[in-house]
Amino acid sequence: MRKTTRYSVSSANSLWQIYKSVPFWKVKKNFIVIQIARFTPFLPMKNWLYRTFLRMNIGEKTAFALMVMPDVMFPEKITIGRNCIIGYNTTILAHEYLIDEYRLGDVIIGDNVMIGANTTILPGVTIGDGAVVAAGSVVHKDVAPGSTVGGNPLQIIKQSSPQ
Repeated sequence: MRKTTRYSVSSANSLWQIYKSVPFWKVKKNFIVIQIARFTPFLPMKNWLYRTFLRMNIGEKTAFALMVMPDVMFPEKITIGRNCIIGYNTTILAHEYLIDEYRLGDVIIGDNVMIGANTTILPGVTIGDGAVVAAGSVVHKDVAPGSTVGGNPLQIIKQSSPQ
């Protein structure tokens, strides 16, 4: 199971109550910063925007491809290690709003990780150092260091051997 914290809601579904869980002005600022970064071809500028305005923990030499979409509501819950590649149009979520509850969870991506294009990473997962996630995958559970995974549902393609 993913490592998330659950928060119950009453009456309407949790998305109708969004601004009880996160301030409107924070979401607006984050959205503007993310949209600028999504279209910026300058990798150091993207990292600076994410670190400075979104409080994301981004390691040195990590590269975000065009159109990457980090969590707009809770980007500070995302940690990405050194020398990673986050592929085109990848979505990294630290929240999920459901009918009766919403959930928050840290997303931790280790060092030297390759995330393929159009991948969705759900809240509460850890992707270990040196892992590879194939394009188009949905990461709904932890990924062991050094392993290669892909698909929906996520399957192990190649398991790293213990050192």
